[in-house]
Amino acid sequence: MEQQELLARVKEKFGAEVKVLQEPPDLLLEISREKLVDFALWLRDDPALNFDFLVFVTAVDRHDYLEVVYRARSLKFRHEIMFKVKTPAANPEVPSLTGVWPAANWDEREVYDLFGVTFTGHPNLKRILLPDDWEGHPLRKSYPVDKRPAKLY
Repeated sequence: MEQQELLARVKEKFGAEVKVLQEPPDLLLEISREKLVDFALWLRDDPALNFDFLVFVTAVDRHDYLEVVYRARSLKFRHEIMFKVKTPAANPEVPSLTGVWPAANWDEREVYDLFGVTFTGHPNLKRILLPDDWEGHPLRKSYPVDKRPAKLY
């Protein structure tokens, strides 16, 4: 499926609930936190889309808010989509997509560990890279530079 056709299907299904940030050929969408799980389920379960593979989950700190960014792929149809969700920096919280794509598990834990985003409904949300006693989230722009170790090993 071409990205233009994919965009048309998204607009037909979700209308104004989805914001187009970048047009095809590099389609990028913004989804509300409230519609994230519905959107992901639709991507996975619609037989014409069949987004059966979550490529990655990451985050971007924009000072006042964080963006949680997702990329999904259909292995069968060889098409991809990228979408993101905004969440306030003061209390970053996004629904977990582990129930949609189990591969989200470790990526969400990494984003939690490094950015401090809480993924509600995650089955085991705890640090994955840093020690349990580590204070803060080092990829946040608000993380104090003097707290960063000179060496991690």
